[in-house]
Order: sequence, then C-alpha cells, then structure tokens
Amino acid sequence: MFLVRTSVGLILTALLAACAAVPSPTAEDDALTIGFVFIADGDDLGYNQAIYEGSEALARALPDTRVLRRSFVPEGGHLAEEAMEELIDDGASILFATSYGYREAARRVAERHRDVTVLHQGGIEGEPRLSNFGTYWGTIEDPVYLAGIVAGGATETGRLGFVAAFPIPAVLNNINAFLLGARSVRPDATVRVRFTGSWCAPTIQKTAALELLDTGVDVLTQHQDCTRTILEVAERAGVFSVGYHQDGSEEAPEGYLVGAVWTWTDVLVDIVRTIRSGDFPASPYNGDFRGGYATGDNPFVLSEMSSLVPRESRAMVRAAEQRLLDGWSPFAGPLADRAGRERVPPGRTPTRQEIEAMDYVVEGVLGAVPPR
Repeated sequence: MFLVRTSVGLILTALLAACAAVPSPTAEDDALTIGFVFIADGDDLGYNQAIYEGSEALARALPDTRVLRRSFVPEGGHLAEEAMEELIDDGASILFATSYGYREAARRVAERHRDVTVLHQGGIEGEPRLSNFGTYWGTIEDPVYLAGIVAGGATETGRLGFVAAFPIPAVLNNINAFLLGARSVRPDATVRVRFTGSWCAPTIQKTAALELLDTGVDVLTQHQDCTRTILEVAERAGVFSVGYHQDGSEEAPEGYLVGAVWTWTDVLVDIVRTIRSGDFPASPYNGDFRGGYATGDNPFVLSEMSSLVPRESRAMVRAAEQRLLDGWSPFAGPLADRAGRERVPPGRTPTRQEIEAMDYVVEGVLGAVPPR
C-alpha cells in the first residue's frame, strides 16, 4: 500500500511539474497590441510629445490593449520600415507611423502585412488604395488662422516672425494661415520667415529666431517639432510668442499669447475601436481622414488664450470660430500668391486636396523659401 501511494504521489508531482512548465495564456498575450513609431521622444514640448501623450491616453482609455513604442526612428532609408516590422514581430496588429517622412515605409509594411492595419499621421494615402492603410490629420490652418488673429491684435510693429522647418505643404499652409489671420485684424501685417531645414535643431532654431528679432519682429511663432527654444528666445527678448503643437505657456509666462495644439486622444481611441469592430475598411479612416471645426472632430485646436490677449481680440477669435463652424475656410478666394498670381478665385473654396498640396506663400510673407 505504501508503494502504491508513493507511486501515485510521484506521478501527480510529475504531472503538476509538467503543467507548470507550459506557460498559460495571460491577459497580456490576449491583449490587442498597438505599435507607435516616433521620430523623437515624448519630451520635446511639441509634435512628438503631443502624440506620445496621445498614445499614453489611448492606453488608459483602452486598458485591455498593449501599447508598444519605438522612439528616435529616422524618416529616411530602411530604419522606419525595420522598426515597424519589429513591432509586428512583437505582436502589433495596429501601427501608427507618426512622422511625415514615414509614409512610404508605412505603405510598404501595409502591403506586406494585410492582416495589420497601418495608419500614417499627416500624409496622403495615394493610389492604389489599400483596405488596411489610412491617414489621419486635422485641418491645421483653422486654429493657426485664429492664432494669427491674436498675433495681429498684439503686434505694435506689424512684423511677425515665423521659424519654419521645411517648405512642405503643411508648413506653407500654416505660414499663410497665420498671416491671413493677422491681416484680418491688421491689413499691413507681414510675416518674416526663416527655414531651418530640420524638425528639431535647437541651435539652428535659436539663430533663426535671433535673425528674425533683428528685423524688428515683435511676435514669434513656429512650425518645428520641438518648440522650447523659440519660446525661450522670445521670452528673453521681451516679445510675444505664439505656440505650436503643445501649450507652451509655462515656458514663456510673460509673453505667451496662445497656441495651436494637438489633442489626439479622441481620434486615436475612435480609430482603434473602429478597427476592433471590423468597420475600418468602410470607415473614413481607410483613406485620408481630416477632422475639422465644422464637423467637430478636429484634433488640432486653439489653446486657452492668455490674460495678455485683450477683449477685442477674443471677440474676433470667437467670431472667426463661428465662421469655421459654419464651414468657412481661411483660404476662401480671392487668394493670390506673393508674385500676384491668382491661386483661388473669388467665391471659391479650395478642396482639402488642394490645401494639402499648397506649394506657395501669399503676399505679405517675406524671406526666401527654399526648394523642396
């Protein structure tokens, strides 16, 4: 009897040990895995911080998901593609490629992995369209136009400064919208622009901002990924600043007027829920989704205006916001470039595709625009 009991005990012990050696599925294994690729980290007080914080908010809003991130992934060459492939190897079935230069890599990955849904931030999908690929963005000119109204009401000289990265349509779009907003308040306003040739190069940004200050500008704004440097230059010089991507009021408490900033959470959550439900192929995200003021889903909005903004400017901003809600565009015709060529005739509003292909600056923009 003792031998039988001992044999049974040994067998049970062996079986339990064998079961313990085989890992059982965990909640993490079963979780939907989402991958993000960033060109920098989440601490640039700008473009990357905004979307990084959006990825964190997505994880909080959908706690049964697993969010993976790859930072400092260059745009050119094969490295972006490799980073996305690594995320897929780690289980990602949804990818967010968050920088402008990732589009081609993201599309190639989507073509190879038809069971993975790939979203590109800010690009245009192109042809042929894929059922597992799309782009997402906002109508960026709207809050930048509103910020221009604030700048136009604040400037004493009528000279505004703009530190820009590259002469791509999104940047030219913002330069033009900012000036048009300012000119709705002060018709003689000008925007002097300096291009840095980089999304984030603090030393070059500082030089560009100082050069603009030397021309007499008294409001500085920018389209750069990292925004801290230019805000600091403006603050030290005692001139006004207008933020971009992220609220920079704490960096420039004496001169910060307002900012045009990203609020990504709602869009990201809705994209993931749409994919989960199986509705992505028939959704607006399977194409070129653009949130807007008129549709109430623009992820790019005007930040809270500082106490430096007078009541009159606030009223003008609210009136312009209502026009945007009614479907008006800052680029409604007539609109000419700075060479005097008509780009949008009177009574016409350019299409979203035309706006996002903008390759010119309007009259009143000063400074060289390098070729793309």
